[in-house]
Amino acid sequence: MTVEYLLAPAKVTLSLRITGLRKDGFHLIDAEMVQVDLYDELEIDPAGDGLVVEDAGRAQPGQPDNLVSRALVLAGRQAGVRLRKRIPAGAGLGGGSADAAAILKWAGALDLDDAATLGADVPFCVVGGRARVTGIGEVIEALDVIPTTLTLLTPPLHCSTPVVYRTWDDMGGPTGDNGNDLEPAALLAYPQLVAWRDVLGNASGQRPRLAGSGSTWFVEGEYQVPGSRVVQTLAAD
Repeated sequence: MTVEYLLAPAKVTLSLRITGLRKDGFHLIDAEMVQVDLYDELEIDPAGDGLVVEDAGRAQPGQPDNLVSRALVLAGRQAGVRLRKRIPAGAGLGGGSADAAAILKWAGALDLDDAATLGADVPFCVVGGRARVTGIGEVIEALDVIPTTLTLLTPPLHCSTPVVYRTWDDMGGPTGDNGNDLEPAALLAYPQLVAWRDVLGNASGQRPRLAGSGSTWFVEGEYQVPGSRVVQTLAAD
């Protein structure tokens, strides 16, 4: 069989409201998400087996709980996968979710309720483009893509999504005043984020917004900031 090559685009959560809490503990959201031209790369050998992850020039076997491995199990498929990471982990850019979605699309496993069992961002990454995302992430309302340039600044800091959500709960469920309800909780859990926010804010003259549970800050437009990335929004493929 022929080896296949896939691109898994990052996503940016432009806005995020938390609208409730289900009895099973999952938070209900109302978010706007877009895909951008920052990609992980996947090399798939349908005749192979196992996962190898390349990150920062190092290659090592993937763990069974890696979302790529879990997506293969969910889809009932076996393949050898070499994953080249470009999307930083713990940055709120949905790298793992994008990887899982790429596998599900390759396998033709497109049920969004199933995709949501892997993570709240996976259904959107399956659909792609720009969308309103509700429920626990499984309800996707496609929106017209508005070509937009964003400057992203990602600190060398891994923000744990479960930690940020727990902090939000412990704070009594605050409403973020900048379009992201998780931003106050992320700042409390990871106060180092403040300095990075201010770097981007000072360079752009805008108030940066936190991407999801963090750690990436973003503003609209192109700005030259050390360590930043300038990305463009993508249409669904």
